[in-house]
Amino acid sequence: MQIKYSKHLKTRLILRKIDYDLPQQIFEKAEERFMDTLTGHSIAVAKVVIYDKERDVMVAYKHEEVDVRLLTIHPLKEGQKDNRVKTSRWRRL
Repeated sequence: MQIKYSKHLKTRLILRKIDYDLPQQIFEKAEERFMDTLTGHSIAVAKVVIYDKERDVMVAYKHEEVDVRLLTIHPLKEGQKDNRVKTSRWRRL
């Protein structure tokens, strides 16, 4: 399995000043995984230090035959993950 980055993800890394390797690290060490019921994408969430704070960061991804394409990365605000689970936007895997 090869992990590929989407063009959108690469752009987000530059705009948000996020280390290039962080999305893959989150995907590989995610403590929680979800299915986004709105987009159909899989979500990996891990606690990482970003912007000098420890916080949950999500990476959206999809499986493509034998590869995985990481689509976007987003630091989550306090309570955002719980709210998405509570409203059934995200379903735990």
